[in-house]
Amino acid sequence: MFIQTEATPNPATLKFLPGKVVLETGTAEFRDETEARAASPLAARLFAVPGVASVFLGYDFITVTKNGADWQHMKPAILGNIMEHFMSGQPVVASGALDGNESDEDEFFDEGDETIVATIKELLDSRVRPAVAQDGGDITFKGFRDGVVYLNMKGACSGCPSSTATLKHGVQNLLRHFVPEVQEVEAVM
Repeated sequence: MFIQTEATPNPATLKFLPGKVVLETGTAEFRDETEARAASPLAARLFAVPGVASVFLGYDFITVTKNGADWQHMKPAILGNIMEHFMSGQPVVASGALDGNESDEDEFFDEGDETIVATIKELLDSRVRPAVAQDGGDITFKGFRDGVVYLNMKGACSGCPSSTATLKHGVQNLLRHFVPEVQEVEAVM
């Protein structure tokens, strides 16, 4: 098994490409070892490496964010743990662990804005998310109120120095162009 690595715009995050499907649908982000242990054997393995701060799983990639440790020391252990996991035959996520993970229930917007929100989501899904996934992250819709679109930054995007520029110059300009009701874009946790 050959696992490729790619740098991301976030210097604290590396993208690992195992050459296999990681998650068939959606994404999953784990911000601590306890959360990972309950839902993902792969993420739990990665948190066993000293210095791992978060793990993000996408369709065909894994991004790992460090907390001050040195990639030179962490990378071999992460590569070994990814390889061991895929060789073990264990699932990437525990059965049912991600059910409802990407819930629309947490979204907020006024009933009269349903058409606007549908357009925003379609633009995010077709134009923004594929580009952001190339950098090892994801951006999901959280809400729309008073002309402001609220987005959740995940994976390499979370805490990335260039994420503000991506939001303000890229996503905001795109949404303003196609949806005149959008005045601003903000990141939320």
